[in-house]
Amino acid sequence: MTVDISKSNNKVKLWTRQHKNVLAELEKHGVYRVKKEYIMGKMDSISDYYLNLYEWYGRNAAKLVPRPKDVTYPIWLSTSSEVMLQPTEDTVILVIEVDRKDVIYTDMNKWGYVVNYFYLPTDSEDEKRHNEELEKYGITSESSLITGNKGNFYPLLKNKIIKSWERLFDPFDEKGTFTQATIWEIRKEWIVDIIYG
Repeated sequence: MTVDISKSNNKVKLWTRQHKNVLAELEKHGVYRVKKEYIMGKMDSISDYYLNLYEWYGRNAAKLVPRPKDVTYPIWLSTSSEVMLQPTEDTVILVIEVDRKDVIYTDMNKWGYVVNYFYLPTDSEDEKRHNEELEKYGITSESSLITGNKGNFYPLLKNKIIKSWERLFDPFDEKGTFTQATIWEIRKEWIVDIIYG
């Protein structure tokens, strides 16, 4: 499985599952950008959790690919049709072709560390040292350092964990199975196919 990169025109093909209302927005405005209320509607009771994550991601990803004005949140995409999210009720899959320079690739496994508020280690030895440090302080839940009041008692440890998440953006083999992509917007002219559920 490989990322679909056309060498001749430096375009990439990507897949994203979106609510069918996105089609109407693209038709009306010619562009789709994620808004806070979309995340709140989709994530319901855990929306604050995801808003915080996506805002962190947005601030850091913008260092690689600048965000258009008034854009805060990324659009998540699959890098191959084999691993794309499948259509569900009231959704469509948009297949787009976009300039490679506008895409941020990350490793899904590393993103898992960030989503779970875990320390993102450089290697197994680094992970071992970190776990020993947690044990030394009697900390059994890393997420409590980020979301709970334990972070007030261990601010250096909390900052160490959050700083480690920047490794999400380290260079890696983008042609791997566990690659995901984000962009800041979808333009109507980028759509090459629509898969209906």
